[in-house]
Amino acid sequence: MKYNTLFCICLLVIISFGKLSAQRVFIHPGVLHNQASLDHMYEVAQHKTMPEFGSYKLLRDNPLSDVRYKMNGPFEVISRDGEFANTKSKMEADFSAAYLNALMWAATKDADHAKTSLEILEAYADVLKTIPPTNDAPLLAGLEGTKIINAMEILKYTYKGTTQKQLDKINNMITGLFLPIAEKFYATKAYTNGNWGAIITKMYLSAAIYFDNEAMYKKAIDFYYNGNDNGTIQNYISDSTGQIQESGRDQGHSQLGLGAMATACEIAWNQHDDLYGALNNRLLKGFEYVAKYNLGNNDMPFVTWKDITGKYSNWTVISDKGRGNFIPIYEMVYNHYVRRKGLAMPYTEQVIKKIYPEGYDRDQPAFGSLLFYGTGKR
Repeated sequence: MKYNTLFCICLLVIISFGKLSAQRVFIHPGVLHNQASLDHMYEVAQHKTMPEFGSYKLLRDNPLSDVRYKMNGPFEVISRDGEFANTKSKMEADFSAAYLNALMWAATKDADHAKTSLEILEAYADVLKTIPPTNDAPLLAGLEGTKIINAMEILKYTYKGTTQKQLDKINNMITGLFLPIAEKFYATKAYTNGNWGAIITKMYLSAAIYFDNEAMYKKAIDFYYNGNDNGTIQNYISDSTGQIQESGRDQGHSQLGLGAMATACEIAWNQHDDLYGALNNRLLKGFEYVAKYNLGNNDMPFVTWKDITGKYSNWTVISDKGRGNFIPIYEMVYNHYVRRKGLAMPYTEQVIKKIYPEGYDRDQPAFGSLLFYGTGKR
């Protein structure tokens, strides 16, 4: 009897230990930027390493990365549309400034940049009360939430001046105002073009890592692969041609969605998960399709797309709206598929040569010639 009891206790301990040992340990810093990539930025800034330094200068000279940046807010209510739409460009600039100053802290070790980033985010955490449930709320949560979380990941793990009080306040803002919007989006029947789902997913993945939440992480990964939404890898990009669900809409939104997907892939890569390779590197096909068309090639296959919602299935030709206006999203994927994996992206390569160095964009990580050139090899 005594031995049976002892055996049961030991068995329970082994089972419990197995569960604990199987729990995921997230890498920090490790959302969009891991320690190696942050160190690389610092080396580039110190030694003026080319070709990355050209992009660094664009970051350094951007008014939003200035330590003397003056906030437009903070606002009690922020929105992209509706009654409080007047806050849109102002709060977007503020959150971009928080993110870019966090990057400049990593690149220079000038604590004033870290302080500026924290001051912006803490000010909003003290004042912000509501993100109204308007049509564009998921875009706001996804786009601005990504900036906030990535700034905080850098500051939390690299800047010793970050206090627990600051962390608690800013974390509460993220969990109380931004994440519920993402949760609602995931729980709602598909109703948007695909860039929305991709934007929500890059924010949700960021938050999952930042908060060490394995369940959230798995949820975002599963959505990327299997979600019944236009914003998944299988529903946004054609397997046969690389056509984008939004190719008939315009080229700006097509690049917006691709950039969000690439960001999610890079975030997962920093946690040693390969979303880039999903469905036989389908993201590569999407980038090459969009790059080729926007470079001026007219021999592009196009079919009227049957989208998940049934609302966006009437585009009969590829749209030339925004054609040739390149968003800085290309270095990130080129770095992965070509420099890491040795694959070919000839049209993406042409785009990079055309727009080098990559600079600022409000809705993307941007500055790819600095942030992603030659980084993250395994």
